[in-house]
Formats: sequence, C-alpha cells, structure tokens
Amino acid sequence: MDQQNMAGKVIIVTGAGQGLGEAIARTLAAAGAVVCGCDIQEDRVRNVATAIRDAGGAAYSYLLDVRNEDEIRKTVDRVITEHGRIDVLINNAGTDTTLSIEDLSIADWDRVLDVNLRGPFLLSKAVYPLLKRQGKGHIVNITSTAAKRVWTEATAYHASKWGLLGFSHALHAEGRRDNIKVTAVVVGGMRTPFIMDRFPDTDPNVLQDPRNVAETVRFVLTQPNETVIPEVMVLPMRETSWP
Repeated sequence: MDQQNMAGKVIIVTGAGQGLGEAIARTLAAAGAVVCGCDIQEDRVRNVATAIRDAGGAAYSYLLDVRNEDEIRKTVDRVITEHGRIDVLINNAGTDTTLSIEDLSIADWDRVLDVNLRGPFLLSKAVYPLLKRQGKGHIVNITSTAAKRVWTEATAYHASKWGLLGFSHALHAEGRRDNIKVTAVVVGGMRTPFIMDRFPDTDPNVLQDPRNVAETVRFVLTQPNETVIPEVMVLPMRETSWP
C-alpha cells in the first residue's frame, strides 16, 4: 500500500501548547513533519516547539487566538512565507465552561462556540484555497464523543462539538471535488489538563493517553492518495460513560 510519508509535510496544529495538541505535535514531528504549533498560551507552545527541536524534530511556535480572524490570516501568511506551503491543518484548540444553562452567561456561550466551531471554520476557510491551488491537502477536525451523546452542564460544548462534526462532514463532501481530504477525529476521555484540571476526582485509569489519539491522527494522515477517512472514533477501553 502506497502510504503517505510525513517527511517534510508542513502541518499547522492549533492548541499545541499542551494536552492532545502537544501530543499530536510531538508525534507528527517524530514522523518527520514540519510542525507549526499555534496556541493562545505563547510560553507553552514555544516550550513544546523547543522540546521537539531538542529531540531532533522540526517545530515552530505561533501565538494565535483562533477566535481572531485577523490573527488567523496573519499566521497563515507567516507559515506560507516561512515554509513555502501548508499541507495539513489540524483544528484541535478547544475550550469548555461547565455550567447549567441558567448559570451559563451569553459571553461564555459565545466564547465556547467561537473557539470550538467558529475557529475551525475560519482556519479552514483561510487554508482551503491554498490546498486547492496545491492540488491536495488534508484538514483534520478534533471533535469529541460530546458530538455523539450528551450530559448536563455542557450545552455550549455539545452544541460546538455536534456542530464541528457536521461542519467536518459537509467540508469533506466539498473537499473531495478539489482533492482535499477532511477527517473528523471523535475522541473519548484523555489524561489531559482539559479533564484532569477541571475534574480532579476523575480516575485517570479510565482515560486514555493522548499519545494514542495522536497516533490515530498520524494514521489518518498517512492513507494513500486514493483513500480518505471521513470519521474515526478513538475511545478509552474503560471509559464507563460510553455504552
């Protein structure tokens, strides 16, 4: 099987400063990719890029708020200027506010939807014409089992992740016409700050290592040119909240 080689591929990863984004950045850099890590927390993403370079990989850090259209345009332009092309966009940055609808402010709702749904749209819209001109490319949207089921105190998060899954499949349908692959990676609970910092009582043994999910992302990106994986789900074996 003629699998795609990651060597030299220029890959944007949002939310690369910690958690799954960091794991994806490290995994793809180890496979030979040129990782352009973006994060709203500049120190963290810079440290990740430095660690990757110290390990012999190629990584660069960019301060980016995915809610800001102007910052996105400037960052995409910088990546093109500095690296000549963009081969893959990984929309990983995410946030949540765990409150009931009565306690959830409109500002909280807007922030969660802006980061989790509008951000991937803005980035995909900025990168799509570049991939189209190149004749190929890949967009990966990191969604969640929150796009398949629901729990309480998470209306904004569910709305954003169900929306991102729908957006991803719709963009997949459009992208095929231009030889652009689009994949939604539906992720179950991971041992990352996103869960452990907010829910410290969670048993880490029922969660999965984010590096396992990062390996799935790498697998998706290495499929032959004639094959695309529109959606893949990656669950911890012991996560009790999933049937």
